Amino acid sequence: MSGLYQILQEHSTFYLILQLVIVLGAIFLGARAGSIGIGYAGGLGVFALALIGVKPGGIPMDVILVIMSVIAAIGAMQVAGGIDFLVVVTERLLRRHPKYITYLAPIVTYLMTLMAGTGHTAFSTLPVIAEVAKEQGVRPSRPLSIAVVASQVAITASPISAAVVFFSGALEKQFPGVGYIDLLMICIPTTLLAVILTSFLANKLGKELKDDPIYQERLAKGLVTMRGVSNIPVTAMGKRSVWIFLVAIIAVMLYATLISDKVGWIAKENIVLSRDQAIYVFMLSAATAITFLCKIDAAKVLKASTFQSGMSACVCILGVAWLGTTFVSAHEASIKDLAGEVLNHAPWLLAVALFFASMLLYSQAATARALMPLAISIGAAPVTLIASFAAVSALFVLPTYPTLLAAVEMDDTGSTRIGKYVFNHPFFIPGVVCITLSVLFGFIFAGIIL
Repeated sequence: MSGLYQILQEHSTFYLILQLVIVLGAIFLGARAGSIGIGYAGGLGVFALALIGVKPGGIPMDVILVIMSVIAAIGAMQVAGGIDFLVVVTERLLRRHPKYITYLAPIVTYLMTLMAGTGHTAFSTLPVIAEVAKEQGVRPSRPLSIAVVASQVAITASPISAAVVFFSGALEKQFPGVGYIDLLMICIPTTLLAVILTSFLANKLGKELKDDPIYQERLAKGLVTMRGVSNIPVTAMGKRSVWIFLVAIIAVMLYATLISDKVGWIAKENIVLSRDQAIYVFMLSAATAITFLCKIDAAKVLKASTFQSGMSACVCILGVAWLGTTFVSAHEASIKDLAGEVLNHAPWLLAVALFFASMLLYSQAATARALMPLAISIGAAPVTLIASFAAVSALFVLPTYPTLLAAVEMDDTGSTRIGKYVFNHPFFIPGVVCITLSVLFGFIFAGIIL
C-alpha cells in the first residue's frame, strides 16, 4: 500500500484530481440520499481519502456540541408547547397584516432563527405563510422564498448558532479585541437590513397568482385547498418554556459580554467557563428547567421534530465538515499561497469562495469550520472576514435543503416549484441578492465598527 501512496504522490496533478473526484462524488452521493445521508456520505468520503493516503482532518466537535446542547433545549421547548405558541403568535401577526406578508414572513423566520440558533424552526411557520398568502391572492412563492433565505442567513447573526460561536472564537484567537460582540454588532443589522430590502424584490418576482396557468390548472382540478385559521392550542406551559429559553439566550450573551476582551469585567485568570462551555451549561440548564417547571416527559423530547432534525444536522456536520477539513488540510500550503495573493488584490473574493463552498458543504457551521481558519491564517483582515461571513449561507442554491423542500411541498398552488434546469427555482434570486447585500453592508459596517 505504501508503494501506491508513493506513486500517487509522485503524480501530484492526478493525485489532486483524484481527491477532488472523491470529495465531489461523496457530496453528490449525499445530496442524492438527502437529509442525514449527506453526513453518511461525508464519512465515506473521508474513508476513501484515507485509503489513498490523505490524513483525516480535525473533527468539528466544538460545532457539534453547540448544536446538540441548543437542540436539546429547543426540543424540550417544543414538547412543552413553546413552538406552538410561537406559531400562533406568527399567524396572528400575519393575519392581522396579510397584505404585507412578503415583508413580515422573512422577519418572523429571521427572528426565530436568530433566537433559536437553527433554521429548522422555520418548518413550523411555512404552512402558515403559505396559507395566509394564498388566502390573500398573493403568490406564495414570494413570501416563502425570502422566508427560507432569511432563516438561513440569520444563522450568521444568531448569538447561539454553532457557526457564530466557532467563527467568533477563531477571530478572538488571532485578533485580540475582535470577537463575539463585534461579530454580532455587525452581522445582526447587516443581515436583517439585507433581508428586509430583498423582500421588496421578492414581492415582484413571478406572475401574479391569478395569472399563473399552473395555479389555475391545479385550482380547476380541486388540488388547492383553503384551510383557514389554525386551531393550535396555546398553553401556559408553552409560554413559560419560551420565556425560559429566552432567559438562557440572554444569559449566554451577558456572560459572553462579561468575559470579552473589550468589556473585561471578568479577568481571564478568573474565567471558569469558556463561552462554548457556557452555551452547553445554559442550554442544558434551560432544558432541565423546562422539564421540571413545565412538567414535560423528557422521553418525548427524543421524538420531537426539532430534536430529530438537529441531531440529523450533527451527523451531517460530522461527515461533511470532516470531509472538508480533510481536503483543505491536505492542501493548506498550496491554498495559502494562491488565496493569499488573490485576497490581497480582491478581498471580496473570500465571500465568493464561501458562497460556493457552502453550496456543497450544506451547512453554515461546516463551511465556517472548513474555510475560516484558513482565511485567517493567510492574513485576511478582520473586516474582510466578518463582512464575508454571511456568504456561508448559500444553502438555497441546490434545491435539496430541508426547509426549501418543505416550502415547495407546502405550497399547493404550484407557484413554489423547482424548474427542470435545477437552479431555476424561486429561492435562487432572493438568496443571491440577500447574501450580496449582506456582504456589501458588512464591509461598510465592519469598516466603521472595527
